[in-house]
Amino acid sequence: MATKGEVKKEVFESEEDLAVSLAKYTAQLSDKFCKERGAFTVVLSGGSLINSLRKLVEPPYIDSIEWSKWHVFWLDERVVPKDHEDSNYKLAYDGLLSKVPILPGNVYAINDALSAEAAAEDYETRLRHLVKSNVILSAASGFPKFDLQLLGMGPDGHVASLFPGHPLLKENEKWVTFIKDSPKPPPERITFTFPVINSSAYIALVVTGAAEAGAVQNALGNSQNSEKLPVAMVSPEGELAWFLDTAAASKL
Repeated sequence: MATKGEVKKEVFESEEDLAVSLAKYTAQLSDKFCKERGAFTVVLSGGSLINSLRKLVEPPYIDSIEWSKWHVFWLDERVVPKDHEDSNYKLAYDGLLSKVPILPGNVYAINDALSAEAAAEDYETRLRHLVKSNVILSAASGFPKFDLQLLGMGPDGHVASLFPGHPLLKENEKWVTFIKDSPKPPPERITFTFPVINSSAYIALVVTGAAEAGAVQNALGNSQNSEKLPVAMVSPEGELAWFLDTAAASKL
């Protein structure tokens, strides 16, 4: 494990090697928090991240993790029905959640019957209730402190549904907000804000593929681009671990 405040960066020869290491990392944190406080709060994003978590549903992890103590949340979600092909919930359910014994009541999907604005308000209300009941810890800043947030990144350097140059990058009061003009379809989404992302105890940033190399360079290397991409704004109070394949790290 990294020490508090440390930024770890690991580069793997293949995505398969990355997936093996990510499963080990996640399982170790699960064991840590389940022993310390009897619960493990995990935040998932969409995209290729769920595929990178596939080793969790294989031995030894599927049998050793205390799945009943997991509480699963979404970093961002497209405002579409849960069975829609664009749904991050469906992606996570098909690839991970349906294959492990997580309690249904511990899986916190958005209310897809609501508008984007109402869904964001509803999700924040639910998070506040879970902080009051100590399911989610509270950071010193007053924002929710999740145990582990698992983040992906787009080629443009966006994380969650926080896109380059968008006003939501500066939101510093709301926990969950909404976007109706996403540059990447579908346009309507809800998303955690940066104060919530950066209140996390641990963040794993998982990036694969040559298309993402420029954004990785912007965040970690000597990029000539003066614009700070959203991914470069990920700076948790706790620990940040980058999981990169060689293609994503090729410009470092």
